[in-house]
Amino acid sequence: MELNNLIRNNKSKIRVGRGIGSGRGKTSSRGHKGQKSRSGVAIKSFEGGQMPLYRRLPKRGFKIFNKLNIAILNLSKIQSIYEKSKNSSIDLVSLKKRKIVKKNFSKLKILGSGELKAKIDITANYASKQALEKVAKAGGKINIIKK
Repeated sequence: MELNNLIRNNKSKIRVGRGIGSGRGKTSSRGHKGQKSRSGVAIKSFEGGQMPLYRRLPKRGFKIFNKLNIAILNLSKIQSIYEKSKNSSIDLVSLKKRKIVKKNFSKLKILGSGELKAKIDITANYASKQALEKVAKAGGKINIIKK
């Protein structure tokens, strides 16, 4: 037994429009006239005048057009950065160079989650009250850029 015989099933392709004797001649099972009888017509999402599904369902979500690209860093992350590099100053440019923050961020925000043990000078656009207190307690300071 050949492999081709195993693959092939016993159904032959129906060849429409091949004469009256084929049983699928003349109109090729498309009926008479009308849009759907013609070639090259696909009526996508048309439901016979009924409100289409994509219009029946409600819209969901939204896009923020004036989204600010703000990188957010916690103090725990800043502590781990300091332990790796021993650099006592941190700003957005240096974080981008070290590939800690992606290039598309334009501002930096410091949040107070975690503990800071080292004396670090941080330059950022925004900082939470908790972050300001914890950095001051550790002996460092946060310089806030005002634009």
